[in-house]
Amino acid sequence: MQSKMRIGLYPGTFDPVTHGHGDIIRRACALVDRLVIGVAINRDKGPMFTLEERVEMLKDYTAGLAEDTGCEIVVHPFENLLIQCARDVNATIIIRGLRAVADFEYEYQMVGMNRALDNTIETVFLMADARHQAIASKLVKEIARLDGDISKFVAPEVEKRLLEKFTG
Repeated sequence: MQSKMRIGLYPGTFDPVTHGHGDIIRRACALVDRLVIGVAINRDKGPMFTLEERVEMLKDYTAGLAEDTGCEIVVHPFENLLIQCARDVNATIIIRGLRAVADFEYEYQMVGMNRALDNTIETVFLMADARHQAIASKLVKEIARLDGDISKFVAPEVEKRLLEKFTG
C-alpha cells in the first residue's frame, strides 16, 4: 500500500529570504515529502523586492536543498487567504517559524482563525535555531541601507541584490 504524500506549506513574504528562513526550510523538509514555499504578494507590507525577484531568490536559495534533503521543494506565489493557498496546493500542514514570544502571540491568533476556516489543516511551529533567532528581513534591509555587513544573514546572491537596491 502506497502512503499518502505529506505536503507542507511554508508561507511568508521573504523580502528577502534570509538564513533564518533557510533554517526553517531545511528543517521543514524533514517533516514533509513536498514543501511548498508560499510567497505572499501582500501589497500592504510594501515589499522592497518584486514578487518575481522574491520567487527567483527563493528558487536560487533552495536549488541544492531538494537534493540534500530528499524533499521536493516548490516556490508558489499566492495572494489569497493562507488557508485557501494550502487547499490549492493540497497541503495538510502549514509550517510557521518562530523567533520570539512576540511571534507566537500573532501566530496563535492565526492558527485559531485558520482552524475555524478548515480544521483538517494543521499548523506546525518550528522554533528558529538560536543562531538565527535575531534575523528579520526588515532588520537585514535596514543594516544594508546603512552600509552594514549583512553577509552573516543572507546568501551571497541575496546580499548582492540588496546592495544593488541601495546603490541604484
